[in-house]
Amino acid sequence: MTDLTTRYLGLELRTPIVASAGPLTGDADAVRRVVAAGASAVVLPSLFEEEMVREEIELNLALEAGSEHFAEALDYFPQATTDRVPAPVDRHLDHLAAVRASVDVPVIASVNATTSGSWIRYARMLADAGASAIELNVYDVAANAARSGADVEADHIALVANVCAAIEVPVAVKLSPYYSSLGHFARSLAGAGAAGLVCFNRFYQPDLDVDTREVLPVVELSSPWELRLPLRWLAILRPLLPDLSLAASSGIESGRDVAKALLVGADVAMMTSALLRHGPEHVSRVEAELLAWAAEHEYESVGQLRGSVSHANTADPAAFERANYVRTLHSWVAPIPLTPTAPSRG
Repeated sequence: MTDLTTRYLGLELRTPIVASAGPLTGDADAVRRVVAAGASAVVLPSLFEEEMVREEIELNLALEAGSEHFAEALDYFPQATTDRVPAPVDRHLDHLAAVRASVDVPVIASVNATTSGSWIRYARMLADAGASAIELNVYDVAANAARSGADVEADHIALVANVCAAIEVPVAVKLSPYYSSLGHFARSLAGAGAAGLVCFNRFYQPDLDVDTREVLPVVELSSPWELRLPLRWLAILRPLLPDLSLAASSGIESGRDVAKALLVGADVAMMTSALLRHGPEHVSRVEAELLAWAAEHEYESVGQLRGSVSHANTADPAAFERANYVRTLHSWVAPIPLTPTAPSRG
């Protein structure tokens, strides 16, 4: 049987199949099910700074309710206890502790903040609470026209360097595919201390209700065709950064999809949408498919498989670059006649 063990962020994993951040990993019972089905690690839902700030404001308002009334009215409210009122971030810390206590696989915590101090503070809190690693969910829409692409990249490199210097557990960066020179930027992140990169973050696009003119948040689960973009960049990044951990994210649905990710150089493949569609037990099916594919193609280990079709190892490296654009265009075959037909008479 093929040896599926792999390493990601310095962590020994039983297989390359990881449950990424999503609703399932936000529920302790679902985490236990997904690990029982074979997930080798889990990434918890992101701690978003905006949510923490909003909840802290709401908590403060609730605690201060009645403070403007006469002293005689204070007995309207129950006597405050001497116990500390839990902060909103405690919910994430408690969930992390509960998951760590119930599963025997690495638990990776995710952070998305808006200020440098908050990135460091939240990452340190999660690391101190027992996270095996920290994933920086860099979801930043660069809408400020006063800031150049170089400014955006410099800020992101600085935040990675600051977080890596502040904590002792490994740090992964979940990237978007929209940087102007992704290879150069990825190498800069490695130089700043990142132990791994996740390719890619899915930028959910809002929709518009034309009747109410309301901007609508829309979540669509990923589909296997979305794996093509991560595959291209993983193939390019693997030879550039041979010592960096790489994770494929978006479009992982089957064992064959995991095989594709490994072939181009990924160390792990992360799934969320497939688990939401098919349930936590889908992990076991994906692992069985991967084992069957590896046996059919006579691969003895993930180490033998990983990167064997990367940009450096493929017989046609141009397929991952511009030449593939022309080839792809010429590969399209019209399913219907392109010339109009005369209307039938009769």
